[in-house]
Amino acid sequence: HPQTQGKIERWHQTLKNRILLEHAYLPGELEARVAAFVEHYNHVRAHESLGNLTPADVYFGRGEAILRERAQIKRQTLMDRRLRHHAQAA
Repeated sequence: HPQTQGKIERWHQTLKNRILLEHAYLPGELEARVAAFVEHYNHVRAHESLGNLTPADVYFGRGEAILRERAQIKRQTLMDRRLRHHAQAA
C-alpha cells in the first residue's frame, strides 16, 4: 500500500529507474548493478531527508560530526568573504 509504505515504494521506483530499465545481457550483470546501486545509495549519495547525509553516516553515528564540520566550514567561508569584501572596499 503506497500510502503506508511511501519510503520503500520511492526506493523501488528509484531502483527501477536507475537499474532495471537497462538491459542486462550477462549472467550476474543485473545482480552486480543492483549491488553497486545499493552501495552508492547507502554510502555515497547524500539524502536531503537526512540533512544531506548518507544513510551510512546516520546509521554509524557520523552525522553529528559531519554537520558540525560543515557548519564550521560555512562560518569560516563567510568570515573569509567578509574580510575579502572589506579589503576590496577599502
